[in-house]
Amino acid sequence: MSELQEQEERLQFDRFDHDDAWELGTLLVRLGRERRHAITVDIRLGDHQLFHYALPGTSPDNDDWIERKIRVVRRFGHSSYLVGQSYRDRGTTFEEQAHLEPARYAAHGGCFPIILRGTGPIGTVTVSGLPQLDDHRLVVEALGLFLNGRRPEPGATT
Repeated sequence: MSELQEQEERLQFDRFDHDDAWELGTLLVRLGRERRHAITVDIRLGDHQLFHYALPGTSPDNDDWIERKIRVVRRFGHSSYLVGQSYRDRGTTFEEQAHLEPARYAAHGGCFPIILRGTGPIGTVTVSGLPQLDDHRLVVEALGLFLNGRRPEPGATT
């Protein structure tokens, strides 16, 4: 849990706009293509969907997972993986204890809050298509690259 909390402290923006959503989204798509991942990427500022792209091999089910993960982040203000892990650490599951409709909420990894430093969560970046920890790690990796200005060139491996 401390590592997940540290990620949210470290991966914060000083500003975030439409152009940032485009750059972050295309970075995630590029990483997905290079690694041959069948993923869908979604970025929102509040309720406004700024970026959405589905790589080959995905389906409408990925869009459903994205919506369910986003609802968790909006409700709890933390990454969907952190929320799910907090229940697992207590020896239970989100589905058993949160008393929220599983068809609408999924505390599975892959959705991370876009946190504006000094303000708090203002949006979400979500990946769906991999096992939940891999979805989470891909988002965290891309946020780290983006925020540190080390955006890989097309074809470069990270």
